Amino acid sequence: MTLWELSRRVVRDAAEDDLIERASGLAFDFLLALFPFLVFLLALFGLFASRRVQLRTGLLSYFSDFLPPLAFELLKNTTEELAKTSSGGKLTIGILVALWFASGGVASMISTLHVAYRIKDERSWLHVRAIALGLTLLISIFIFSAMCLVLAGGIVIDWIGMELQLASAMVAIWKALQWPAAALFVVFSHALIYSCGPNAPRGRWYWIMPGSVFGAALWLAASAGFQIYLRYFNTYTAIYGSLGALVILVVWLYVSGLAFLIGGEINANLERAAEKYRND
Repeated sequence: MTLWELSRRVVRDAAEDDLIERASGLAFDFLLALFPFLVFLLALFGLFASRRVQLRTGLLSYFSDFLPPLAFELLKNTTEELAKTSSGGKLTIGILVALWFASGGVASMISTLHVAYRIKDERSWLHVRAIALGLTLLISIFIFSAMCLVLAGGIVIDWIGMELQLASAMVAIWKALQWPAAALFVVFSHALIYSCGPNAPRGRWYWIMPGSVFGAALWLAASAGFQIYLRYFNTYTAIYGSLGALVILVVWLYVSGLAFLIGGEINANLERAAEKYRND
């Protein structure tokens, strides 16, 4: 399949599958799942009491790179409020409930992928939710490990910079590497959901899939473009007032969901083309 043929099929299937409308529903589910997911992450950060604040700051610094400023302020303020009540054994049930609601976003992603793959999910609701719960847990652990790596790496970089008197250069290099690291995380997370979520025939596992790469690239480009638009042509606060930050966050989640669905359409078309080639 040529690149032009793949593009033509993806555009056609995206229109047939109503991805624009499905991304809206996905954005709503993301919004409901985002803050419970943060509660669960904050609880994980609480395992390292002495580094809890630094881990939370590191997590927010990644969001600040991709979220529009007003949406980031909303997320930051809400996260700080959640952090005040996220410690202590009394929140064990609350954390489990938060994880359950956070997995709802992943379950919605799995459901929309079945439309792209043209398959019917015959698994029970409990089975699908268990898979979504497992994927949410894996992604949470991956984020937690990445944050710890960033924290430990930052300490090492500071020490090397001080010893070699290259502090400013080392910090600049470390900061530059955070964007590729974030992009790699998005690619891996997409590939994990694309491979393990749908009830499709399991083929060979690929760490990097074409759809996940394209989805991550589209998401990064859309996030950067959205930030530029809001910096120079911000009309959301003028129209929605104090609700502008929430509207901007929802729009950003909508863009994220649409990028994920387009990546799913790419993978689905490649899978169908490969299956047809094998049969011929």
